[in-house]
Amino acid sequence: MAFTTEQTAAIESSMADFMAKHRPPVELRAQVDLAWRIEGQSVLIYSIRPDWRDETQMIEEPVAKATYNGRTDRWKIYWMRADLKWHSYPPHPEAVFFDEFLAVVDEDENCCFWG
Repeated sequence: MAFTTEQTAAIESSMADFMAKHRPPVELRAQVDLAWRIEGQSVLIYSIRPDWRDETQMIEEPVAKATYNGRTDRWKIYWMRADLKWHSYPPHPEAVFFDEFLAVVDEDENCCFWG
């Protein structure tokens, strides 16, 4: 089930503020950048950089993911481990509000999102 128009607008607004704070300066964005997208009921934040083997190819490296559960009205928070699978983020596995998820990613208490 996709997000409603209102939910999508709220996510876009929150992400615009988050990206303004976290994206690298314009002059560095060809080397490394930050982006996000909605995939089903999830919002994925990822970095973009040239592939070291072929700089004409860009690769995406996941940073964080929040998946909305309509049954519980909560956002599940995930980080990607070295096994390339999404895992629940131990200090804060859930958020009530989307902005709470962004605050958890910003704080990165366990250095899982930003390294």
